[in-house]
Amino acid sequence: MSSRATPRLLTLQRHLGPAESSGMDAASSSLTTHVLDTTLGLPAQGLCLHLSRLEDHGQQWIELRTSYTDPDGRCPGLLTHTQMKAGTYKLSFDTETYWKKRGQKSFYPYVEVIFTVTDETQKLHVPLLLSPWSYTTYRGS
Repeated sequence: MSSRATPRLLTLQRHLGPAESSGMDAASSSLTTHVLDTTLGLPAQGLCLHLSRLEDHGQQWIELRTSYTDPDGRCPGLLTHTQMKAGTYKLSFDTETYWKKRGQKSFYPYVEVIFTVTDETQKLHVPLLLSPWSYTTYRGS
């Protein structure tokens, strides 16, 4: 990450508020994600993602949160137990910006993972394995 981008990222993270200060740590979160950069075999730090829920009888995505992966590639506090409700959700990962910051071209400008929540009491984990030319996701635990 360039020295110019680092202060901007830190400013954005402070503005959005870290998971710990908002009471949304891994223990209190119903929805988490973890992104691994498979080209390096390391966590994908600083990757921007957006969480949305499908509303208005399936007609419109409502953005619930914008966040960034931490140094371990995790974004633990996306939704608390009280925020989770049954429905269709989307995690949109800004992969183009992530790869550009690393001087790497990529095929997918973003990755969208759409999933359904049927049980609001269940914890959900959505991992993403990422390379410039492919991605894999699955329902984690």
